[in-house]
Amino acid sequence: MKYINSVITGTGSYIPSVRVSNKEFARHIFFNKDESAIETLVDEVISKFKDITGIEERRWATEDQCASHIAAIAAEEAIKAAGIDRETIDQIIVAHNFGDVKSDTIQTYGVPSLASRVKHLLDIKSISCIPYDILFGCPGWIQGVIQADSYIKSGLAKRCLVIGTETLSRVIDKHDRDCMIFADGAGATIVEAIESDEKSGIISSAMMSHTGPEVDYLYMGKSYHPDADPKVRYIKMDGRKIYEYSLNNVPAAMKIAMDKSAIPAEDLKKIIIHQANEKMDEAIVVRFIRQCKLNKTSAELMPMSIKELGNSSVATIPTLYDLILSNKVENHKIDKGDIIMFASVGAGMNINAIVYKQ
Repeated sequence: MKYINSVITGTGSYIPSVRVSNKEFARHIFFNKDESAIETLVDEVISKFKDITGIEERRWATEDQCASHIAAIAAEEAIKAAGIDRETIDQIIVAHNFGDVKSDTIQTYGVPSLASRVKHLLDIKSISCIPYDILFGCPGWIQGVIQADSYIKSGLAKRCLVIGTETLSRVIDKHDRDCMIFADGAGATIVEAIESDEKSGIISSAMMSHTGPEVDYLYMGKSYHPDADPKVRYIKMDGRKIYEYSLNNVPAAMKIAMDKSAIPAEDLKKIIIHQANEKMDEAIVVRFIRQCKLNKTSAELMPMSIKELGNSSVATIPTLYDLILSNKVENHKIDKGDIIMFASVGAGMNINAIVYKQ
């Protein structure tokens, strides 16, 4: 029996050159949501932040770069790694949340789509190459891969370019301590239809969406500074509610994907999880380990890049995956035939997971 598999044949990433360490926030004046000043010394705020998130530094794009620019750089790397003719790409799927936000502006550029801009930057001439965007919160890149898999399995596409790109540094409130979480970056993958005698690539997936009170856990809101323009909006989050929601729901979605794959959970080699918060990610994976009764530790299963790269939303997973395949993540590697999982959670609130055979 022959299977048409959706296989990632090339990866690429772009890690911006501007390093921003935690100590660079020491000059910031932070306020609470009620606009009252945070009395705790800034150094203590930063120290506690590092203990909770694991973040020591993050990367920001240069002033002349936007999300579509860094997406195209990552895409070039993925195309090169896959060894394909770019004119044979059927779809370009770009996951993001804020479009192109130019430096020192407050307006986002979402028309035309970032995918159209990327197609232009890649100089792809084929009119059969269809570019479009996905706005799905931090799980956007995984959702794009699920979308590509659906098109491939239905016979409507043979080769897709799926990108996650974001410049969150352009939408942060510098008077909100949560601004230290966010980063910029881009990750790209080529997903292709590969015929084989056995199943490989994307084996199964799971998705969840909760849009009751959860819809306001991540949102756009005014600056916490009392004198700020109330009409200007920045990315905001209710960290405690997101933590509780994620811990209660993400492991369940991961287990659903694992069960659907019919692969023993003990065969799982790596979990590439959205780099949101080190403690939260570890708690999610530990709960999943318990649910599946695995004889493994989170340290074995869960590579991390958040310490140096921060949270770049849709870009964290494809970037980390690319770094592992390039042997740039200490103590973690992925070999051919390995069973891995991609998992994410983000604004919506949305959750998804993929079981993948390398």
